[in-house]
Amino acid sequence: MQATAEQIVRWHPVADAAALQQAAYRWILDASARAIAARGRFSIVLAGGNTPRGVYAMLRDIDTDWSSWDIWFGDERCALPDDPDRNSMMARAAWLDHVAIPPERIHAIPAELGADPAAHAYAEALDATGDFDLVLLGLGEDGHTASLFPGHNIGVAPNAPVALAVFDAPKPPPQRVSLSASRLGGARQVLFLVEGKSKRDAVARWRGGAAIPARAIQPEHGVDVLVEAALLLPAA
Repeated sequence: MQATAEQIVRWHPVADAAALQQAAYRWILDASARAIAARGRFSIVLAGGNTPRGVYAMLRDIDTDWSSWDIWFGDERCALPDDPDRNSMMARAAWLDHVAIPPERIHAIPAELGADPAAHAYAEALDATGDFDLVLLGLGEDGHTASLFPGHNIGVAPNAPVALAVFDAPKPPPQRVSLSASRLGGARQVLFLVEGKSKRDAVARWRGGAAIPARAIQPEHGVDVLVEAALLLPAA
């Protein structure tokens, strides 16, 4: 991983995981309303994992014009389309299959093709897409985000590929596809969702200036981090 410039980070402590999900839910609602009012379209990049699952379920009941939403994914495991471990399947089960989003507005990564062809196909799908309105991201115990892992090429150069083929991920499965750090930073807003005691060290390293992958996401207006307040305190 190459060294990165200074990242603008705004930390938003919340009481617990439930409060974090509520705050993320409101954040998405506000972002979607602003984008649809301003441009008639809302483009959001979804994160995988357990933390956003509850947020996605809450979005089933909102009052919005679903035909104005474009759903993208930050990363995906190379598995069959109906594999329950896929981020797209999680999002469908929790949210997307329960609302009237037109199928053509849900842009799943075709990771079943294999890492290389899937990365090329997703880059082509994104070719005409400008800055995302909102990118949701998580934080791994090692500081990774999406499928951008320490010690790997994470695509920080301005001319980096839009999507990266990952062949040796340190977590199974080894083959994945991830949007690059530079493409994830092409957004009006980037929101990290961070909860759980296992993330304490990663949060401390991030706040201490370590060059973890999460720090390489550098949109023009900085990133916002919803984080359990206890993770900002020194370990007991």
